[in-house]
Amino acid sequence: MVQAFVNFFSTTGFFAFEVGQIIMIVISFVLLYLAIKKGFEPLLLLPIAFGMLLTNIPLAGMMSPPLLDAAGHTAEPGGLLYYLYQGDHLAIFPPLIFMGVGAMTDFSPLIANPKSLLLGAAAQFGIFITFFGAIGSGLFTAQQAASIGIIGGADGPTAIFLSSKLAPELMGPIAVAAYSYMALVPVIQPPIMKLLTTKEERMIKMDTLRQVSKLEKILFPIVVTLIVSLIVPPAATLIGMLMLGNLFKESGVVARLEDTSKNALINIVTIFLGVSVGATASADKFLKVDTLAIIALGVVAFGIGTGAGVVLGKIMNKLSGGKINPLIGSAGVSAVPMAARVSQVVGQKENPSNFLLMHAMGPNVAGVIGSAVSAGVLLSLFG
Repeated sequence: MVQAFVNFFSTTGFFAFEVGQIIMIVISFVLLYLAIKKGFEPLLLLPIAFGMLLTNIPLAGMMSPPLLDAAGHTAEPGGLLYYLYQGDHLAIFPPLIFMGVGAMTDFSPLIANPKSLLLGAAAQFGIFITFFGAIGSGLFTAQQAASIGIIGGADGPTAIFLSSKLAPELMGPIAVAAYSYMALVPVIQPPIMKLLTTKEERMIKMDTLRQVSKLEKILFPIVVTLIVSLIVPPAATLIGMLMLGNLFKESGVVARLEDTSKNALINIVTIFLGVSVGATASADKFLKVDTLAIIALGVVAFGIGTGAGVVLGKIMNKLSGGKINPLIGSAGVSAVPMAARVSQVVGQKENPSNFLLMHAMGPNVAGVIGSAVSAGVLLSLFG
């Protein structure tokens, strides 16, 4: 009886636990706490954390590939998360997320104030500075450095899309870093915004945006898709899906497709993407010096992107004769709509009658386009 009990215990996960797996499970608990208790980007942080938990349970085999016989046929199927991960590996899930985001996005603030596109572009500056920093560290190849740099765009699906193409071995740490920093936007951005602006600048009230016509809203996704895809063809996948979703919304003739894109489809894909990305963060792949470097470089990228947007906002404010609040430049990172809300909150603390949200949404949605274009540029150079 005792031997039978010993034999049973030896087949359990308790018997096979390694120190690294315990550390990763503890990290998953921390992320679950941040998602559930603190409400930090829970729609993605929660499934990512749970995927991390599942993949580090000994002997569960959630990410195990299928076993093949001598003839090349499947002798034993792989784990569930291995098959879901193929949506990340083959870069299927991120574009579908973009389509849902497009169906939920109103580009009117950007159309009404095209200059905000510059602020979205400035916020991508962190991507390329971090790219050179990663190269200079000597720890990463150009392809890996490009995938790390894209964290500065604060766009999780874009980070997953690019890393799946250039550095799939780093997808786990990159995705966790990207979504963690997106969740921490309200914590990371305000100190940088206040450091780079004066109280007077933060108090600036901006004029109401003009009304955008329905025709402009319909033409925008079509024109952007054509121009961006012709200039940077590798960006066509992300930009095309983003603008298709937006055209569903603005055309007004496919309400069912719009509803499916921004509700059922994006929710399903978010679950699959989050859990499978988290499942790549196994102890043997995550607990490395490289991972710590990725996390450090990621926050640098995010900080530089935020700062660059604010600095350009200050310049534009001077050129406009004091009509632009520099705080909206921080929204150029594409954490939609959280970054725009942070601009609103910081501005309203200085001036309770200040309403910057719609003005900040211009750079914010421009940042989504900018991060996709940046990914296309990096893919062209290093793909």
